[in-house]
Amino acid sequence: MTRCAARLMLSIVLSGTAFPAAQGTEAESSGPCPPESRFSEFDFWVGSWDVSLASGEMVGVNQIVKEQGGCVLVERWTGAKGGTGISLNYYDPGSDQWVQNWVGNGGSLIDIRGGIVDGSMQLEGKIQHLDEGRRNSLRGKWTLLSDGRVRQYFEESTDDGKTWVPWFEGFYVRQDSDPSHAN
Repeated sequence: MTRCAARLMLSIVLSGTAFPAAQGTEAESSGPCPPESRFSEFDFWVGSWDVSLASGEMVGVNQIVKEQGGCVLVERWTGAKGGTGISLNYYDPGSDQWVQNWVGNGGSLIDIRGGIVDGSMQLEGKIQHLDEGRRNSLRGKWTLLSDGRVRQYFEESTDDGKTWVPWFEGFYVRQDSDPSHAN
């Protein structure tokens, strides 16, 4: 993660602890990153979710909120075993790519980039495992399924992308009380 991205994440994390995120969409529609544009391509992920493995085992909950005038999706993850993490997801017009910067309390840092491919958000880059002192290639794919769930699938490579192994597959089910679901 670049110093600029780290500073941006820190400032949003710190501002999020001092000021609760606005849940309304009125403020977002008047922001600098207009709805119905490239800035909204990842909006299918916005909401409050229960996350399970394919087996049905619940692995955590995730809240994704659109903030900062509609310019960023902020993810707040809480795992069933106590792990937490936060990510910033935003469209960068300068590179014409979506960017995700993740920091997890278990010592993982993720910096991945990409965009919509065949109807799915696909991002690729690097993951650092701070506790193990290693850095590998990582790619993720978010797909809105016909039943309203979102499938999140990550693969990791230890040989710079020559071969890939599954890293995580989760199925997001929208929580019933989620007021941010517009569809």
